[in-house]
Amino acid sequence: MDYRYGSHTVFRIEYHFVWVTKYRYKVLRGDVGERVRELVRQTCDAFEIRILKGVVSADHIHILVSAPPEMAPSEIMRRIKGRTASKLFEEFPALKKRYWGWHFWARGYFCATVGELSEEMIKQYLEHHFEPDPAAEFRVEP
Repeated sequence: MDYRYGSHTVFRIEYHFVWVTKYRYKVLRGDVGERVRELVRQTCDAFEIRILKGVVSADHIHILVSAPPEMAPSEIMRRIKGRTASKLFEEFPALKKRYWGWHFWARGYFCATVGELSEEMIKQYLEHHFEPDPAAEFRVEP
């Protein structure tokens, strides 16, 4: 396992994100696709978010990231979508005609956590790491 380290933390937090262009327009091709990939990388680097894998398709993006514990998934997406949209509108004026409301990305996104520990593994760990006489409210029932 690859753990990351902060000043007072050791963590491994991974998210799988998917988000789409508004109206599912297939505009993430050619120069726009290359630039959006670069902008996502720059944004993630700026906030210490590591991209583990990623794919830019014609109308959506998939990324698997490792993020610090102080960053909520909603904050990650807000930063990525906000920065990329404003830079794309700035660098590709033709996009403004297609997206008249200055909204490049659709509102929502998909997010799933990625982990290697199951609920059963955590319960077993807690069952075997008690003091000789643990308080009843801290015991995990089988």
